[in-house]
Amino acid sequence: MSYGIKAYKSVGVKDDLAVADPHRIIQLLMQGALENMAKAKGFIERKDYAGKAATISKSMAIISALQGSLDMKAGAEISDNLSALYDFMLNQLTVASREQSQSKIQEVMDLLLTIKSAWDQISVADREKGYAMRTELAQGVA
Repeated sequence: MSYGIKAYKSVGVKDDLAVADPHRIIQLLMQGALENMAKAKGFIERKDYAGKAATISKSMAIISALQGSLDMKAGAEISDNLSALYDFMLNQLTVASREQSQSKIQEVMDLLLTIKSAWDQISVADREKGYAMRTELAQGVA
């Protein structure tokens, strides 16, 4: 990929993040993890182990960030389940890296695509309700 295209994509993501609401940020994180895992599969195929390691590391960092963003107090059961699923994904990516396994990476991609698909279907009205609940909780604690 040429430098110009990389720079354009980088600016585009930065611009998107600058105006993104929390929902959109999670979408962008998930998309970034999926893109890095797809690249990792290609690196494994080409036996580019440095590229594979870098892209799997990026994917794992993003999944860790997603896990860290979970609100364990609100929706505890869902948050607990997602946290366990993110742990599983991180473990699978570790094994995939060690074993050069495209199938394990695909397994994690499939799981994350399922989560992202559900996340993408959250309506604007439901997002607004969620933001209002968080504001109320924050004001009640303050």
